[in-house]
Amino acid sequence: MLKKIRRILAAICFIAVTLLFLDFTGTLHHWLGWTAKVQFIPAVLAMNIVVVVALVLLTLVFGRIYCSVICPLGVMQDIISWIHGKRKKNRFTYSKEVKWLRYPVLVIFIALLIAGVGSVLALLEPYGTYGIITTNLLQPIYQWCNNGIAAIAEHYNSYGIYTVDVWVKSIASLVTAIALFAVIAILAWRGGRTYCNTICPVGTLLSFVSRFSLLKVHIDDDKCIKCGMCTRNCKASCIDYKNGTIDHSRCVTCGNCIDKCHKDAIYYGRPRKGSGEYRVESGEYRVQSGEYRVESTEGRVQSGEGKVESGENSQAVDKGKRAFLIGSGIAVATAAMAQAKKKVDGGLAAIEEKQMPERKNPITPPGSVSARNMQQHCVACQLCVAECPNQVLHPSNDLLTFMQPVMSYERGYCRPECNRCSQVCPAGAIKPITVEQKSATKIGTAVWTHFLCVPTRDKDEEGNAIACGNCARHCPTGAITMIQLDENDENSPMVPSINEAKCIGCGACEHVCPSRPVSAIHVEGLEDHRMV
Repeated sequence: MLKKIRRILAAICFIAVTLLFLDFTGTLHHWLGWTAKVQFIPAVLAMNIVVVVALVLLTLVFGRIYCSVICPLGVMQDIISWIHGKRKKNRFTYSKEVKWLRYPVLVIFIALLIAGVGSVLALLEPYGTYGIITTNLLQPIYQWCNNGIAAIAEHYNSYGIYTVDVWVKSIASLVTAIALFAVIAILAWRGGRTYCNTICPVGTLLSFVSRFSLLKVHIDDDKCIKCGMCTRNCKASCIDYKNGTIDHSRCVTCGNCIDKCHKDAIYYGRPRKGSGEYRVESGEYRVQSGEYRVESTEGRVQSGEGKVESGENSQAVDKGKRAFLIGSGIAVATAAMAQAKKKVDGGLAAIEEKQMPERKNPITPPGSVSARNMQQHCVACQLCVAECPNQVLHPSNDLLTFMQPVMSYERGYCRPECNRCSQVCPAGAIKPITVEQKSATKIGTAVWTHFLCVPTRDKDEEGNAIACGNCARHCPTGAITMIQLDENDENSPMVPSINEAKCIGCGACEHVCPSRPVSAIHVEGLEDHRMV
């Protein structure tokens, strides 16, 4: 029953968190946003004392169920381990705690966390790691499927589903996501919870509390026959059946051992009165252990039969894997080809893609308060990147802020009426702000580049400067006006003049600028945001 309850709760949390990252409409956040806010490190960074205390108390009472129920990366490892377990049963063994790696990683994580080095969070924090994997690997496939359904619906004159652009937000982020998934998947495939109990700093932090939890998994040595089934099914490798001990600092209360024990020798709860350990009672079980050698031999024969059955079905399993991989490859290739189509202006002239300008200061989203606040609090989960409807957020490639969101305006601009990123951030890196507050928040200042501007660069057939003024027409705050380049020459071209006091750095001017490949007007970010 414990295992079933744990699986149901884990499935609910895992599906909810995953849908939160996949959703690009912003509608699911109202229902599922809590799943991001109950993650441990984001709650710590957001100073959400209620959630932190609740998670500590939860661990103190029930053990490390956070790792097996709430943490999406932990559940993902369980899924991978479960798939392998279908082919190879009873494959785990007991191993001692890897102290030389586990605790130094925690110390380094805490030290760099205090120092505000956000790139470490992206690589070690479990919730952020799962967000990176989901946003970069799973969301594009989800969006491609959405576009396919939208195309079918449009064929039948139904427009309730709309298409979205599928694009690679950062090559470095994509490569990192693939590497992280590969490492975690291999560790989970081979050793179950190896990543959680040797690398993950959250698992190590909660292990200090789980040692003293009120309810634990215990061995009743009055019933135990030393068959070892509990150890061979413990994905945390924390049960030493020979000595009758359980390392509760690594136990994630999954219930696998209880489910596999046919003698009711393992139970979850408070210690039963009168129950001892193998070290004391082993002499009484010598005869019983001999009686069960025949059963153990029969078990090996059955295990052999299982291997034959596995061999018979291996061809079907391999075919299913090949079909899945081929289907995924076709899906990704089709999406890539669809995105590679040339954008054209009225079907007559190809439009050259814009390139990101070299900014002296990166632009952080409204609500982040400052670049320093973003660097210190962001766990790089990229939930804001996944949720941004204007496609202005993408992961940073800078070493100090690796994977954390920065803004650029090649695909859109930060609309003053949109505050979605501030609503979804669970770590306090982007604080909640109203639409009114966002419209008055200055995150950067537009800068004009003379030699890139169309009126100063291009001329018509008669040799006259080509008029433009796109930046002035689309500026939502009226910070840009068109003036003559040479006030003493009536025929001089009209060029933009920027009122820095009114400019909020939304990037509308940069986005609509027709200059290619780099806009003639771009936004430089502010280290500290301020109200205008």
